Amino acid sequence: MVSLRMQEVKKGSLMDKYGLVGYPLGHSFSRNFFNDKFEAEKIDAQYYNFEIPSIEAFPDIIAKNPELKGLNVTIPYKQKVMDYLDEVSPEARAIGAVNVVKVEDADKENPKLIGYNSDVIGFVRSIEPLVKSYHKKALILGTGGASKAIHYGLTQKLGIETTFVSRFQREGTVTYDAITKDVLSEYNIIVNCTPCGMFPHTEECPNIPYEHLTGKHLLYDLVYNPDETLFMKKGAAQGAIVKNGLEMLILQALASWEFWHSK
Repeated sequence: MVSLRMQEVKKGSLMDKYGLVGYPLGHSFSRNFFNDKFEAEKIDAQYYNFEIPSIEAFPDIIAKNPELKGLNVTIPYKQKVMDYLDEVSPEARAIGAVNVVKVEDADKENPKLIGYNSDVIGFVRSIEPLVKSYHKKALILGTGGASKAIHYGLTQKLGIETTFVSRFQREGTVTYDAITKDVLSEYNIIVNCTPCGMFPHTEECPNIPYEHLTGKHLLYDLVYNPDETLFMKKGAAQGAIVKNGLEMLILQALASWEFWHSK
């Protein structure tokens, strides 16, 4: 258990506080989403961005914010944050990444920090309506924290076999150069878990042979800005079904709220 010296809390009621931990956070969707939710539902709370250049600053966020009830965690700390938590849910442990932290007794000297993963919930609920009986195998582009949730959702929730794709040769992955026409005929779901194509780099896209895509392919991009990435445009041009990550983001945010308020 991480021992955190809390600052003294003034008497009286304090507004509940939530936030996002990551670096950088200029592109973040979460702050506006939650603050709009709080205003619309008349919830006495505020959501902040906690942009920290090192995960070692994470305990300071807890120590200096005794009103804190919950955090979201994004790139590049979904794996590193686990070392600072008191508990991690079995599912998040199996995924190997946490993107939701529930803070219990934040106003005490030793608050309890519990980690969850809502990415898998948002992704599965978003992609499931598009999955057909012939979708048996998926390529996962990228090996970061988000890709682990995607792998878990596809294999454990949807029964789809996966292969990770990386720019570098490493155990358990294939490189982009290995994606051939034959590979694409076998793997007809492709999920982009990299930031490639995200604003402002909208002219970029993952290096796959798009000319071999067909109408039976499903391309899912976790990027949501722009609405239609070059990855999606090239897939759609070949007749593939395409979808961005905005709905996943909304669904995982709502799941975060459920985790924060679960008993």
